[in-house]
Amino acid sequence: MKSFALFFALTCLLTHSAFSHGKASRPPEDVAREITFPDTAAYKTLVFDPHTHSVFSDGHVWPRIRVGEALRDGLDAMAVTEHLEYQPHLEDIPHTDRNRSYDEATAAAAGTDLMVIPGAEITRSAPASHMNAVFIQDANKLYSVPASDTPYSPTEYRDLANAWPAQNAVQAANDQGAFVFWNHSWWSPDFPNGIPVIPDFHKNNARDGLLHGIEIANGANYSEEAFQIALDYNLTLIGVSDIHNLIDWDYEPHKGGHRPVTLVLANERTADSMKEALFDGRTVVWFKNWLIGLEPNLQPLLKASLTITEATYGKSEILTVKITNHSDADFHLKNLSPYGFHNHGRTFIIPQHHTEEIMVKTGDKVDKVSLKFEVLNAFTAPQKTAMLTLEAAVE
Repeated sequence: MKSFALFFALTCLLTHSAFSHGKASRPPEDVAREITFPDTAAYKTLVFDPHTHSVFSDGHVWPRIRVGEALRDGLDAMAVTEHLEYQPHLEDIPHTDRNRSYDEATAAAAGTDLMVIPGAEITRSAPASHMNAVFIQDANKLYSVPASDTPYSPTEYRDLANAWPAQNAVQAANDQGAFVFWNHSWWSPDFPNGIPVIPDFHKNNARDGLLHGIEIANGANYSEEAFQIALDYNLTLIGVSDIHNLIDWDYEPHKGGHRPVTLVLANERTADSMKEALFDGRTVVWFKNWLIGLEPNLQPLLKASLTITEATYGKSEILTVKITNHSDADFHLKNLSPYGFHNHGRTFIIPQHHTEEIMVKTGDKVDKVSLKFEVLNAFTAPQKTAMLTLEAAVE
């Protein structure tokens, strides 16, 4: 009974906060939980969660709640990607149209800036396993179950749906121009040791241009092996919540947590531009306090996130440098510069949305300063950290 009461209270809070407040008048707790990263010099940084669920498959909330959560989290876009074959609530919520959750979410997001992207989850056993297809046109064409005058049970429905070849579903998604990615490749039923190995099914689809991305972060898990698969097969890096319960329950944003998301580097804040960026591989994954992306994508985001806002000697012969963090990441930095610091060790943290004052021992006075750092919580390959150089003229 207590669980139901908490669920009901959170549902009311989500709906009221997300749909009743303009951004300027949002309560402080909502502003604090927004996922915020700056635009880069060339692209807009769009926050996207392309893998969520509702009661229209095996989730536990109505699609409107997913929209409310996305608005509170400051997302630019989201997709409700229901399992096409796995329908455990089928007897409670019978629906022959697999686009229903998208329709409900789209209606809920009307009048907001949130982009709701149509998508679905193709659900099979290995070697196909689970795949998401986003930017689809009609989810009903991605599965096939014989018509029946008698309603199927969820188990009967699943078995019949699984009989349709997974390759047919992948092809049907691609025929609609969808972006297709491999979900939680390390999933324990397929790889009990947690170490995924790409099967021929996915190798062939990647080779043929039918598989475009791979999740490297899903929920509480991150996979270096999936990251390496992405590098080996030129797949776009994807991070997702795969949320089934409430975001507040699973990620505790009220305690500083956040869902994993895909930061999409797009030319414009539109669905078409975001889709183009995904196909071009322009993403960075935000997982816990890690930023994970290919060097050409991650480096511009780091440069936009950390800037020198002031460099001056004042009355001292020690250079005071102010570095401002414009992002949600707490950056863990290691000084690789030829200069030592007067008030920091070789490693230190610049908290999110904070300006840190660094006292740099340059010896002789300089006209400009160049500080090189290893970013200990940013990765360009498995176990390979990013480097960042910050430069500024001395006032």
